[in-house]
Amino acid sequence: MDRPKERADAARNRQAILAAARKLFAEEGAEAATMERIAAAAGVAKGTLFHRFGSRAGLLHELMAEGAFDLMEAVRSGPPPLGPGAPAGERLLAYFDAMTRLVADDIEISVAYQAIPPHPRAEELHAFWAAHISALLREVRPDLDADVVGGLLLAPLGGDLVPYLVRNGQKDRLFEAVRQLVQSVLDGSA
Repeated sequence: MDRPKERADAARNRQAILAAARKLFAEEGAEAATMERIAAAAGVAKGTLFHRFGSRAGLLHELMAEGAFDLMEAVRSGPPPLGPGAPAGERLLAYFDAMTRLVADDIEISVAYQAIPPHPRAEELHAFWAAHISALLREVRPDLDADVVGGLLLAPLGGDLVPYLVRNGQKDRLFEAVRQLVQSVLDGSA
């Protein structure tokens, strides 16, 4: 994600805040991670946090965008199989592995994010994922309605089952099930 050049102390504060927020969300859940508690954990004043991010929504936008834009860049120009150069089926599996990990590894942030207005660049991200998935599906399975099937493959990652599985220690089961779902579509057995 493109960002203006920061002073060294501002960059350190930003990283400390994001790290503290990630830790609090992971350890205590979406509800317990208040701005006051995040500021204290980061060692900054609450005003600094609000000045930096504007609101809890702004902080959540930043936390979600960081991973999403990193994943977008990896899809565009990273090494295969996630990036260009691998067969379409391998790329699609790698993408869903990475997207599932992005959501599951920060599940409390994902849950909190779903309760706020979308990121200002959410449409751009969603359009990118949809185009990427559809293009790969069209290459492997030209017989499918790639746009709809791609959307159906992605939709469960925003649903209630993902937090349920992750919070109950079933992350590996989630990863395997998503992989099986995508593979079944690639194989034509869905």
